[in-house]
Amino acid sequence: MAKRSEQVKDVRFRADANGCLSRPAFEGATAAALKREPVATLLHLDLDDLLGLNEKHGREAGDKAIGAATLLLAKTAAKEGWTLGRIGGDEFALLAPGTNLEPIFLRAEQLRHEVDAALAKVVPHGQKCTVSIGVANTPRDTKARGPAGAEELMRKADLALLAAKEQGGDAVGLTPSDDMVLKSSYYSAAQLGRLKGLAERQKKKEAALLREALDDLLRKHERS
Repeated sequence: MAKRSEQVKDVRFRADANGCLSRPAFEGATAAALKREPVATLLHLDLDDLLGLNEKHGREAGDKAIGAATLLLAKTAAKEGWTLGRIGGDEFALLAPGTNLEPIFLRAEQLRHEVDAALAKVVPHGQKCTVSIGVANTPRDTKARGPAGAEELMRKADLALLAAKEQGGDAVGLTPSDDMVLKSSYYSAAQLGRLKGLAERQKKKEAALLREALDDLLRKHERS
C-alpha cells in the first residue's frame, strides 16, 4: 500500500511528454528556484473564452486549442531555459529564473502574439480564442524565498492575470503597483498628462492605450 502511494505521488510530480509539469511539481520547482536565484519572473497564462469555444464547437475544439498552446509554450520553455507547468485546465505558468521584469514583460507581449497565432491555426474559422498573461517578479512582488516565496509569486501573477482579463483579455497584465512604477520610470510627466487626456477622450483605460501602442511597435519591427 505504501509503495502504491509513492507511485501515485511520483506521477503527480512527473512532467508529461511535452515537459509540462503538474501544478504540485511546478510549485516545487518554483520554490527551489527562489532559493537559488535572487531574481525570477513568473508568467501566468490563461486561454480567453475557451468555454465559449467548447459550447459552440464541442470539447474537441477546446482540446485542440489547449494542445496548440501547450506545444508552443513547451518549445518556448525549451528555447529560453524556462520551466513550464500546466496549473489548471487551460491555465499555464512559465518560470524564468534570473530575469528582470521589464525585458520579460516585453517578451510576454511577443509570446502573446505567438500563442494567438498558434490558436488561430486550430480553432474554427471566425471563432476567436486568445491568451491573457499575468507577470510577477521577485524581488519586486515578493522578497520571500522558498515555498513561501513561490506561493506569493503565484498569487501576484494571478492578480496580474486578472488585470489583463479586466482589460478585455488578449493582454499582458502587471500588478497595479508595478504598472505605476513602469509608467513613471519610462514616461515624462507631460507624456503621462497627454496619455490621461487621450484616455478620457477615447473612454479607454491608459493601460489599454499603451498596449495598443506596444502592439503597433511590435508589428512594425516584425515586418522589418
